[in-house]
Amino acid sequence: MKSVEFQLDSRLQRDSEWVGLLDLCQIRLIFDRRYPWFVLIPQIDGACEIHHLTEEQQRQLWDESRRLAQAMETAFEPDKMNVAALGNVVSQLHVHHIARYTDDEQWPAPVWGRGEMVPYTAEEKKAQIGKLLAALQSTE
Repeated sequence: MKSVEFQLDSRLQRDSEWVGLLDLCQIRLIFDRRYPWFVLIPQIDGACEIHHLTEEQQRQLWDESRRLAQAMETAFEPDKMNVAALGNVVSQLHVHHIARYTDDEQWPAPVWGRGEMVPYTAEEKKAQIGKLLAALQSTE
Protein backbone atom coordinates (compact mmCIF):
# COMPACT_ATOMS: atom_id res chain seq x y z
CA MET A 1 0.00 0.00 0.00
CA LYS A 2 2.84 2.43 0.80
CA SER A 3 5.09 3.94 -1.87
CA VAL A 4 8.69 2.72 -1.96
CA GLU A 5 9.84 6.12 -3.28
CA PHE A 6 8.16 8.09 -0.48
CA GLN A 7 10.11 11.17 0.65
CA LEU A 8 8.96 13.30 3.57
CA ASP A 9 8.74 17.04 2.85
CA SER A 10 11.67 18.86 4.47
CA ARG A 11 9.37 21.27 6.33
CA LEU A 12 7.42 18.43 7.89
CA GLN A 13 10.73 16.80 8.79
CA ARG A 14 11.98 20.03 10.39
CA ASP A 15 8.79 20.88 12.31
CA SER A 16 7.89 17.45 13.66
CA GLU A 17 9.17 14.23 15.16
CA TRP A 18 8.49 10.63 14.19
CA VAL A 19 6.00 8.93 16.52
CA GLY A 20 5.10 5.75 14.70
CA LEU A 21 3.86 4.06 11.57
CA LEU A 22 0.38 2.77 10.86
CA ASP A 23 -0.53 0.72 7.79
CA LEU A 24 -0.62 3.76 5.50
CA CYS A 25 0.57 6.78 7.46
CA GLN A 26 3.40 8.08 9.55
CA ILE A 27 2.34 9.77 12.76
CA ARG A 28 4.43 12.79 13.68
CA LEU A 29 4.31 15.21 16.64
CA ILE A 30 4.36 18.90 15.69
CA PHE A 31 6.91 20.88 17.70
CA ASP A 32 4.43 23.24 19.38
CA ARG A 33 3.65 22.52 23.01
CA ARG A 34 0.75 24.99 23.06
CA TYR A 35 -1.47 22.20 21.71
CA PRO A 36 -1.30 18.41 21.50
CA TRP A 37 -0.79 18.39 17.71
CA PHE A 38 -0.03 15.39 15.54
CA VAL A 39 -0.10 14.83 11.78
CA LEU A 40 -0.83 11.76 9.71
CA ILE A 41 1.22 11.58 6.53
CA PRO A 42 0.25 8.92 3.99
CA GLN A 43 3.45 7.37 2.69
CA ILE A 44 2.39 7.75 -0.93
CA ASP A 45 4.90 9.58 -3.09
CA GLY A 46 3.41 12.54 -4.94
CA ALA A 47 0.08 12.59 -3.08
CA CYS A 48 -1.00 16.18 -2.47
CA GLU A 49 -4.75 15.75 -2.08
CA ILE A 50 -6.95 13.07 -0.54
CA HIS A 51 -8.50 12.36 -3.95
CA HIS A 52 -5.00 11.47 -5.24
CA LEU A 53 -5.22 8.31 -3.14
CA THR A 54 -6.94 5.16 -4.33
CA GLU A 55 -10.34 4.42 -2.79
CA GLU A 56 -8.72 1.77 -0.60
CA GLN A 57 -6.05 4.24 0.56
CA GLN A 58 -8.73 6.86 1.27
CA ARG A 59 -10.62 4.40 3.47
CA GLN A 60 -7.38 3.49 5.24
CA LEU A 61 -6.53 7.18 5.80
CA TRP A 62 -9.95 7.86 7.35
CA ASP A 63 -9.67 4.79 9.55
CA GLU A 64 -6.23 5.87 10.75
CA SER A 65 -7.50 9.43 11.26
CA ARG A 66 -10.37 8.11 13.37
CA ARG A 67 -7.97 6.01 15.44
CA LEU A 68 -5.59 8.94 15.98
CA ALA A 69 -8.40 11.36 16.93
CA GLN A 70 -9.89 8.80 19.30
CA ALA A 71 -6.51 8.17 20.93
CA MET A 72 -5.86 11.90 21.28
CA GLU A 73 -9.27 12.39 22.85
CA THR A 74 -8.46 9.66 25.37
CA ALA A 75 -4.93 10.87 26.09
CA PHE A 76 -5.45 14.64 26.18
CA GLU A 77 -9.17 15.11 26.99
CA PRO A 78 -9.72 18.13 24.72
CA ASP A 79 -12.86 20.18 24.44
CA LYS A 80 -12.71 19.79 20.64
CA MET A 81 -10.65 17.86 18.09
CA ASN A 82 -9.64 19.81 14.99
CA VAL A 83 -8.85 17.61 11.99
CA ALA A 84 -7.80 19.25 8.72
CA ALA A 85 -5.86 18.70 5.53
CA LEU A 86 -4.94 22.16 4.26
CA GLY A 87 -1.66 21.89 2.39
CA ASN A 88 -1.42 25.58 1.51
CA VAL A 89 2.21 25.83 2.67
CA VAL A 90 3.31 22.18 2.49
CA SER A 91 1.64 20.53 -0.49
CA GLN A 92 2.53 16.95 0.55
CA LEU A 93 -0.67 15.34 1.81
CA HIS A 94 -0.80 15.46 5.60
CA VAL A 95 -3.74 15.59 8.00
CA HIS A 96 -3.49 17.71 11.14
CA HIS A 97 -5.04 16.45 14.38
CA ILE A 98 -5.08 19.17 17.04
CA ALA A 99 -6.54 18.86 20.53
CA ARG A 100 -8.19 22.18 21.37
CA TYR A 101 -9.34 23.62 24.66
CA THR A 102 -11.75 26.48 25.28
CA ASP A 103 -9.05 28.18 27.34
CA ASP A 104 -6.19 27.84 24.83
CA GLU A 105 -4.66 31.08 23.59
CA GLN A 106 -6.25 30.94 20.13
CA TRP A 107 -9.70 29.58 20.98
CA PRO A 108 -11.97 29.59 19.02
CA ALA A 109 -9.81 30.72 16.06
CA PRO A 110 -7.69 28.33 13.99
CA VAL A 111 -4.11 27.81 15.17
CA TRP A 112 -2.37 28.31 11.80
CA GLY A 113 -0.27 31.44 11.50
CA ARG A 114 -1.15 32.65 14.98
CA GLY A 115 1.51 33.22 17.60
CA GLU A 116 4.92 31.62 17.79
CA MET A 117 5.45 27.90 18.09
CA VAL A 118 6.62 26.96 21.59
CA PRO A 119 9.10 24.08 21.45
CA TYR A 120 8.91 21.05 23.70
CA THR A 121 11.64 20.11 26.12
CA ALA A 122 12.98 16.59 25.52
CA GLU A 123 11.01 15.36 28.54
CA GLU A 124 7.76 16.99 27.41
CA LYS A 125 8.15 15.54 23.92
CA LYS A 126 8.73 12.06 25.32
CA ALA A 127 5.69 12.41 27.59
CA GLN A 128 3.37 13.57 24.77
CA ILE A 129 4.47 10.74 22.51
CA GLY A 130 4.15 8.21 25.34
CA LYS A 131 0.61 9.35 26.18
CA LEU A 132 -0.43 9.07 22.56
CA LEU A 133 1.14 5.66 21.99
CA ALA A 134 -0.51 4.25 25.12
CA ALA A 135 -3.90 5.55 24.01
CA LEU A 136 -3.38 4.29 20.45
CA GLN A 137 -2.76 0.77 21.74
CA SER A 138 -6.17 0.83 23.39
CA THR A 139 -7.89 1.73 20.06
CA GLU A 140 -6.58 -1.33 18.19
